[in-house]
Amino acid sequence: MDRTDLALCTALLANSRTPYQDLADALGLSVNAVHKRIRALVEEGVIKVFTARVGGLAVSAVNVWIFGRSDADPLEEVHLRLQKNDMVYWVAYSGGGFVYVGAYLQDISRLDELVTFVEAEAKMKEPSVGIQSPLPPQRLEEKLHPLDYQIIRALHRDARKPTSDVALEVKASARTVQRRLDRMVKLGLVELSLEWYPDASNDIVSLCQAKVAPGSDKRNVGEALRTHLTPHVLFNMYFSNFPDRFISFLWTNSMRELKELKESVLVEEGIESIAANVLSTGYIFETWRDRLLFEKR
Repeated sequence: MDRTDLALCTALLANSRTPYQDLADALGLSVNAVHKRIRALVEEGVIKVFTARVGGLAVSAVNVWIFGRSDADPLEEVHLRLQKNDMVYWVAYSGGGFVYVGAYLQDISRLDELVTFVEAEAKMKEPSVGIQSPLPPQRLEEKLHPLDYQIIRALHRDARKPTSDVALEVKASARTVQRRLDRMVKLGLVELSLEWYPDASNDIVSLCQAKVAPGSDKRNVGEALRTHLTPHVLFNMYFSNFPDRFISFLWTNSMRELKELKESVLVEEGIESIAANVLSTGYIFETWRDRLLFEKR
């Protein structure tokens, strides 16, 4: 991937239905060039599928990351055991035997259950557990209606499907489908993204655990880092229970470039220390959030 491919992927991760024209305008490309690049990314396996699922706000899901060194042997089979839990949506392996696990909690009370499961199945002793800030209570007017579930279900594994095709499936007008979809996007009731596998290319993606200096605001430091080192800092993850730490996804074309990038991160204002793990392989799974689509009729 080059920088343009990377920009396309990050834009589609945020909203996989972003029109080609909007992508072209943002990147200074023709619509045809954008289409060719996305098609190439799909053919290479970097983009597996464009997805739609019920948004976290609609179900008050809490995103949790559990990560640490695994003593499992063979390490490469850990994801086969972890995927049996329908809370786990992502498992990634990195250097030094590190394993990262992403999961969605239906209720924060299930956190201990999840951590115990991961510790046992991944042979992970004393893992770090990061909890994103719980979502605010759902307001009555922000609930999903039966037609909304039908629309999301029609887009579930083909989020770029034309509105006219979705309308035929759900037996509604294209105008109604677009109006309801726009509302869901605006309110965060639908998540339009993609299954992204950067390890399918020759690029290097690393997870950088950054500790901020005393008195520094982690979000301000993280956003400054992303601005100063664009496009190499893809996005940051912040956790409510880590007041002085955050995790950055870093992208580089070579190990030499990664070394230089790490040096650049260290001299950023507010950064006290960093530890970077190069991701080798990642796996994405469907969860209870996906199952909801087929339970709601």
